[in-house]
Amino acid sequence: MPRTLATPIEDSNYFIAGYDARNRAVHKLESKKPESEIRHQILDQALKIAGNLQTTLDVDEVISFFSQGVKTLVAHDGVTYANEAHDIDMTIGELTANSCTYRLVIKGGSLGELALYRKKAFTNEELILLEYLLCSLVYPLRNAIMYKQARDASMKDPLTGAMNRSSLDQTVNREIDLARRHGKPLSLMVIDLDHFKKINDTYGHSIGDKVLQGTVNCIQRTIRSSDILFRYGGEEFVVLLNGAAKKGATLLAERIRESIEKGECEAEGNKIKITVSIGVSSLDIDDEPESLFINADKALYNAKEDGRNCVKFYRP
Repeated sequence: MPRTLATPIEDSNYFIAGYDARNRAVHKLESKKPESEIRHQILDQALKIAGNLQTTLDVDEVISFFSQGVKTLVAHDGVTYANEAHDIDMTIGELTANSCTYRLVIKGGSLGELALYRKKAFTNEELILLEYLLCSLVYPLRNAIMYKQARDASMKDPLTGAMNRSSLDQTVNREIDLARRHGKPLSLMVIDLDHFKKINDTYGHSIGDKVLQGTVNCIQRTIRSSDILFRYGGEEFVVLLNGAAKKGATLLAERIRESIEKGECEAEGNKIKITVSIGVSSLDIDDEPESLFINADKALYNAKEDGRNCVKFYRP
């Protein structure tokens, strides 16, 4: 395990808190009475770092720019940044034997943990300097996280938590490019709840919403972590499966169908049996995003024509 170095500021908790840390770091630096040239170099580099951090709202770039700027003053081989609340876990460079870790806090809210790594241990003077430089990171990092949070929310369906239709278009284009670049298979399935209108008409739309949420939960439990689930519209969903060819995609579709059929949705005392029809297609050399979806939609149509509650594959 790497050794964790941090600065205790309050009740043995390790964190950096805005300008309190800046003032403390500056005081310690001045108490060391560094030469004026060194002080000028530090302040000049701190201003450059702060300026670079203001040019982006991308979390990865914020951490990368900070690492690049700090490296001229505090040499290091690698950096990690993790923020579990916002599903961020990134690594830059090499994670070597020694590390210093900071839990970043601003206005009482956690911004996650940042760690720097290198072969030899960090000196106390370097830790003081890092503490000072971290003050220029917290606000740009907070802004980048807030932007990511807003962007992620705009790409999700508010009812079910699945990705929404607008994000589907962007993701399909990206995944097709990646599949072709790396020579890997890609499949797509379209899932439609059977007789969903009847559920809404019988039990009401609030129960229908519960059915949709339960269906999404069931699909999420069944698909792989690398698969992406979208709500296409109404009771129709799309799953994008990278690295899955026809056989693997149809087997997974059948597991989804069986899982939903075996379960039941209980809402306000009503036990509702649900079934789904699923159409599957796989990426061909001539396919575009539209044709990949159209083929899966044709497979879904065949599944419904064949009595529903089944899986069909389509390839022209």
